[in-house]
Amino acid sequence: MAAGDLREGRIVVVGASLAGLRAAETLREEGFTGSLTVVGDEPHAPYDRPPLSKQVLLGQATADTTELPVRRDPDADWRLGTAATGLDPLEKRVLLADGESLPYDRLLITTGTRARPWPNPAEGALDGVFTLRTREDAAGLAERLDAGPRRVLVIGAGFTGSEIASACRERGLDVTVAERGPAPLVGALGGTLSKLAAVMQRNHGVDLRCGVTVTALRGNGGFTGADLSDGTRVDADVCVVALGAVRNVEWLADSGLAAGPRGIACDAGCRAFNMYGIVTDDVFVAGDVSRFPHPLFGYQMLSLEHWGNAVEQAEVAAHNMINPGPRQRPHLTIPTFWSTQFGLNIKSVGVPTFSDHVVIAQGSLEARRLAMVYGYQGRVTAAVTVDMAKSLDYYRHLIETAAPFPPPPGALDRALAADVPIPSDVPDPKGLSHGPTVALTGYLPDRRLTVLRPTS
Repeated sequence: MAAGDLREGRIVVVGASLAGLRAAETLREEGFTGSLTVVGDEPHAPYDRPPLSKQVLLGQATADTTELPVRRDPDADWRLGTAATGLDPLEKRVLLADGESLPYDRLLITTGTRARPWPNPAEGALDGVFTLRTREDAAGLAERLDAGPRRVLVIGAGFTGSEIASACRERGLDVTVAERGPAPLVGALGGTLSKLAAVMQRNHGVDLRCGVTVTALRGNGGFTGADLSDGTRVDADVCVVALGAVRNVEWLADSGLAAGPRGIACDAGCRAFNMYGIVTDDVFVAGDVSRFPHPLFGYQMLSLEHWGNAVEQAEVAAHNMINPGPRQRPHLTIPTFWSTQFGLNIKSVGVPTFSDHVVIAQGSLEARRLAMVYGYQGRVTAAVTVDMAKSLDYYRHLIETAAPFPPPPGALDRALAADVPIPSDVPDPKGLSHGPTVALTGYLPDRRLTVLRPTS
């Protein structure tokens, strides 16, 4: 590679994910002409995960039709079905499970997350117990739902668990949802909207059990039911464990990077930190596995499990990998996500968990059509709409401009006056069955460090 010529050389992308694919495409679109290798532990080309808990479970699509469209051929060497097992940052090599090592000049990590397994491996291995993350997971669960089980138990009422329960009810199947927290989606949306989510689940026939944990899964080879912490038992023949996600960072344990259970810390330009907080110039991170600072949210480290963030951050990372410092740009996108469940279209912008108060600016809980605005210390930090998505751009502008909270009376709908702000009631994640899809944390390395001091 010619000195200073960032458009040549060897780039390795670890993670054949949505972020990995979009980064590979962007590298070529922006003029990278060197060798490009994409490593993935699954045998498939990158595919879309949101349909797995929606269309695939409803029988509207099969798991093998979720492959992502390719905007342009990234002309990459695809190493699929081979996991990365280690990283040697001094020799600049990625170690693979098949014993090979890949040299790189710059590395992009897009390894994402995996489903958190049931903590008891023997119980988790019972026939009829599923997690939902991969194409194989979705295909197996859809096949079991096709067979018409008498009851499905869903453990965890975050977005994935709630979408699975919605799909089961749409199929006419009996469903019990067990959630350790006080209501569905409370970790993502706070207390007020989670009450609406609970009402909608129960109105659609879900047997919703909140404030309880599942203490054991029962069965002799095949799953037959579960014991709950309140002393009750649920008889069911299918169980879906929806306890959130685990970030795929174990392969980086000896790499010296700031990688831990919360992901890999990086700067706003997607450059990874090492575990002493020093930024690297040849290792970049994007997607669900990343943690990055955002000025609109107090420069705290932001972890997101959202489709849009994976795409936008991958494009920023790819741009910065092949451009010199003055041309690099920050990843400062306002987080957005969406979910369709129990007949509701829920869309969010900003970080609802970064809030101390909320106000209903449009619509009402009773009408089940509303825009809720979230504020923190007197400024707008997020908004969530229920069947009112056209309002979202207005609230995005309020967030981007750090507009005062509460917003002007009526917001878009001048006929309405904003309600009195009430506490946002965001719970401690420790009280949930699953982590929030947005996490804000200070910078905490996830292992004890040896403090290095210069010698005299």
